[in-house]
Amino acid sequence: MSLTTASGCVVVHGEREVVPATTRAEAAKALTAFTDAYNKADKAYDSSVDAPYVTGALADIDSARLKAGHVNSPSGNANHTPLTLTDAHFTIPEKAGWPRWFVADARGNKGGDFRWVLVFTRHDLGERWQVAYLTLMTPGTVPEFRTDEDGWAEAVPADTTQLAVRPDELSKSFASYLQDGGKAFADGRDTSGLRADREKAANTPGLVRQYIDEPLTRDDYAPLALRTADGGALVFFTTHHYEKQTAYTGGTVQVPNKDVQALVKGEVKQSLTLESIANQAVLDPAGSGPVRMLGRVQGMTSAQGE
Repeated sequence: MSLTTASGCVVVHGEREVVPATTRAEAAKALTAFTDAYNKADKAYDSSVDAPYVTGALADIDSARLKAGHVNSPSGNANHTPLTLTDAHFTIPEKAGWPRWFVADARGNKGGDFRWVLVFTRHDLGERWQVAYLTLMTPGTVPEFRTDEDGWAEAVPADTTQLAVRPDELSKSFASYLQDGGKAFADGRDTSGLRADREKAANTPGLVRQYIDEPLTRDDYAPLALRTADGGALVFFTTHHYEKQTAYTGGTVQVPNKDVQALVKGEVKQSLTLESIANQAVLDPAGSGPVRMLGRVQGMTSAQGE
């Protein structure tokens, strides 16, 4: 196997060598291939089209979105607007072994003025690059990364104890925070704001809401971390969520919209349970201090009526 780097060609033997995860040219090709597949799938509302290009949290969120779209519009997406990603930046860590991965962030034409931040992974040289994480960040919030003289980034071990929260404990920590609060995460829309929204929703007359938040860290849901210039890390991680809405005796639960209805199994009478997956990107500081949420995307994956 050979990898072309900024300083030439490096020949690698075995799995123990610390090498860049890919070349910048190959990273750009992977981003183009994903975008093309994503657009074709969105236009046709057909998850089989981009399924080979997504994995982990994004695969769960995207396939459910396309399934609901197909149920409501079997002939395809009449409102399809192609996603275009411009001004792409690639952050490629050097590491040994598998999986190998890299981060792409680019300006998107959907959802406002955001940077689309995607994490591509693969487990073998012969595999296609797949996107496991996709978050949106406001301009200026993508952190500066620590890089060597050739521009390669540094992958941070998931079990490091040099950060405020170990990357492999962030999923559990955030699930606990949503349930019980605390000081582990800095205040913001997707932290204290999310808890406040839940508290407000809990006061809906005639309806009881219950939440279950679970860590999700196996396989392609595992956290991935890049060293930032200040010594901290940008960490991507996944969580698993349930929201159960139960009406008081004699009442009914309203299905929020047709996309939710498309994913409902059973008949909604007195209760509705919504299952969702979320992927988060956080700035995990070196030493101590609260973790700061930079981007979070949560998507419903299934629903059960009773």
